[in-house]
Amino acid sequence: MNVKWGYSPKAEKYVPLGDFSPERYLLVARLAAQNLGWKISYFSSSGLIAYTGLSWQSYSEEISVRIYGNFAVIKSECIGIQMLFNDYGKNERNLRLFFDDFEYAEFHLGPVWDEQLREFRAHAATQDPHYFEQAPLQVKDKIKNVFELLLPQKGYIVTPVLMVLNVLLAVIAFLLLTLKLQQEPNLFLFPDQVKIFFLGLGANNRELVLSGQVWRLLSYQFVHIGLAHLFFNMFALSYIGLMAENKLGSAKFLFIYLLGGVCGGMLSVATNEHIFMMGASGAIMAMFGAFLALIINKAFEKQANQALLISTSVVCAFMLLNGLRSERVDNAAHFGGFISGFMASFLLDERAPTASLLRPWLRYATVVFASGAYLALMYYSVPRYEHGQFRQLERTFTENIRGFNKLYRQDGGTGRAERLLLIRQDGIEAWQRNTRIVAEMNRLTLNKTTAVERRLYTAIAPRALRASRLLYKETASGSGAYRAEIDRLFREINQLRYDAGAELQALRR
Repeated sequence: MNVKWGYSPKAEKYVPLGDFSPERYLLVARLAAQNLGWKISYFSSSGLIAYTGLSWQSYSEEISVRIYGNFAVIKSECIGIQMLFNDYGKNERNLRLFFDDFEYAEFHLGPVWDEQLREFRAHAATQDPHYFEQAPLQVKDKIKNVFELLLPQKGYIVTPVLMVLNVLLAVIAFLLLTLKLQQEPNLFLFPDQVKIFFLGLGANNRELVLSGQVWRLLSYQFVHIGLAHLFFNMFALSYIGLMAENKLGSAKFLFIYLLGGVCGGMLSVATNEHIFMMGASGAIMAMFGAFLALIINKAFEKQANQALLISTSVVCAFMLLNGLRSERVDNAAHFGGFISGFMASFLLDERAPTASLLRPWLRYATVVFASGAYLALMYYSVPRYEHGQFRQLERTFTENIRGFNKLYRQDGGTGRAERLLLIRQDGIEAWQRNTRIVAEMNRLTLNKTTAVERRLYTAIAPRALRASRLLYKETASGSGAYRAEIDRLFREINQLRYDAGAELQALRR
């Protein structure tokens, strides 16, 4: 099996026409494609394009035959990104089937050559001679090596600029990280310090965005955490850029890319409590959504549209569903980007059913207004958790009760007066202060995890205050009448701590 590699692998052969005229070769090629069940998308004097059917082995390949002087170039190319970046031998198999059927098709055309040639010439006169320049894979065919992916050309301008910008910023981040590691060799042993480093580069963060640093919804799109993260994002960006930018136009492509990244980042802020997110994947998913909208609006010829719809739907479903399998993937940004990209592309496309109702500038105004309304709604409706204030109160709470646990143990070496003073200071007065602190805690907006801790402190405070007062009475009277009640209160406090710990563990899984 001759396997071809790449993000949309292809196999092609150059065939000398020999005794065939270009017209005769194309007529035989068309019949061979029809015999194989391939759907003809375009057929003219310059060549033909056909698409294979859907099967368990394949979600379609594009078959093209083009005439260049005295040669025919026959190519089979996968539609859509291939899993594991290879074609499993499908393209070579298609070419083999084509050439096997070619001689059979030539034989059956023998009796009707003249009639077929007249029909072909009449048909060719009605076809767009520039169709190959508009075919779905045309821009990609101009890319001869990986370095050309970074070079702007007609129909492919914004994508390479975005890729170069992402790579340059990744190099700068790597150099800064190298410098940081020289100063702090054990940096990666402290996740909070790593987080602070990437936040300094512009990563997305719920608390910072909601505190006013909304620029992070743009900057996070250009920050990547490692080489693999950067490679796979740029791989996907190059593919969708080659497919979509030519159809959308460079300005519209950039508009939807950045808008989708912002909307995806905002959905991530709204749905993730402990967000620390970076990367271009939200914006890239916006472009896959935009490309799907183009297909639904019939931006391509019927057969091409059908093949692209199947392949793009499969790829999008795989990427979105695969993101659900990993806690490290921010699927909220993926879904937010995909949906916003689809909606923006659908509304801006002049082929959309609603396009005739609005002028172009009104369509842009509608997209901007709808996106702005969505972002404002999310920004102002998302709870702003006051974790910083809570932790500050918690530290004071803990400091207040530093000596409380010692009071529970009977200390024969301490005089009654001294012990009463300790109980008043470290018990009664400390828990009175903590009761006021708990009241302040209960005025804060907290997430589920921190709310469990607050409930614990709220439940402990009155019990500990009552236990302190009973200890004071017990010590003052010298009687053991209060001991059973004191023991019960301390057992309740310990049980509350145990239950809260179990609940926190369950929430953090």
